[in-house]
This record gives sequence, C-alpha cells and structure tokens, in this order.
Amino acid sequence: MRLIFLGPPGAGKGTQAKLLTERYGIPQLSTGDMLRSAVAQGSEVGKRAKAVMDAGQLVSDEIVNEIVSDRIDAPDCTRGFILDGYPRTVPQAVALDRMLEQKGMRLDAVIELKVDEGALVRRMENRVAETVAAGGNVRSDDNPEAFRRRLEEYRAKTAPLSAHYAGTGRLKTVDGMADVETVSAEIEKILA
Repeated sequence: MRLIFLGPPGAGKGTQAKLLTERYGIPQLSTGDMLRSAVAQGSEVGKRAKAVMDAGQLVSDEIVNEIVSDRIDAPDCTRGFILDGYPRTVPQAVALDRMLEQKGMRLDAVIELKVDEGALVRRMENRVAETVAAGGNVRSDDNPEAFRRRLEEYRAKTAPLSAHYAGTGRLKTVDGMADVETVSAEIEKILA
C-alpha cells in the first residue's frame, strides 16, 4: 500500500497516517524526518543536504527526491508507505511517478483531506488560548499568524497537486472536518 496524504497544515494528515501505520504496519515517511535522518547518517546525499541547510537555504528538489528514493528502498517499506509532506510541488510529483515507475512500483491512492481553512485558524486560536489559560508554553510556530503563513504557502505550492492527481484519476477526497473516526472510516472505504 503506497499512499500520499494531501491537505493543508492542521487537516489531520498526521493523525490519519499514524492510524494507518498502526493498522497496516507501514511507515509514515515525513520529508523532515527523512532529511534529518540522511544528515545524521552522513550519507552522501545527507552531506549535500546538510551543506545546503547549514547555508540557510532550502534543499533542492533533486536532493529531496534522492533522499525519498533511498528511503523507500529501505526494508520497512517493502509492504508500502505513507508519504506525508512529499511531494510538495507538481515537479516533485512528476519526479515521484518516474522514480516509482523505475522501481516497478505505483501509488495506490492520493488522499486529500478537504478542510475549511477558516475553521482551522479558529481551532489554532482556541488551542493557543487554552494553552495560555492553562499556563502552558505555546510553541513558536503554533500561533495564528505563523499558521496563516503556512496555509498561504500550502495554497501557493502544494494545492496544485490536487489538480495534478485528479488528472491522473488517483485523487480521492475525504471531508477532513469530520471527527477522527469518521475520516478514518472514509479512508478505509477508499483503501478497500
């Protein structure tokens, strides 16, 4: 089972990926985790990524694609994987299709969690208010302004993936505003 989850920050992709990981024993592959791991392992591509990150620049698609390719060759991915945060752009999606084809693999589904962005921002504001009221610390990236910027970046760079995958017939959409159990049940129907 090879899946991609699409949806803006806060849509519940991580929650659903974790449930599927537990249910099917396949890993959730996060771009950030893969980058950190490649750097920590000191692989050739990890060294190139580290040099770029140390210079304060964004890691190129070429490096990210190579890291993803290496990761999906790992033994724990033989039964499948869930990509979370990759591909982020249409060029990465095209590269992923080519990469999988060369490995004799294909995606089983691209699942997009559709959400109301205004409701997501309100959730974030409520969560921050509740954390502050409880005397807790709010993460630096866990604030409405930073969240709005992440949503804008998602709309500009990642949202076009919906049209790309719809054009291939692989895109399946789920109402991400429903409760966790309902969303999970809808995803199960898609995978059945």
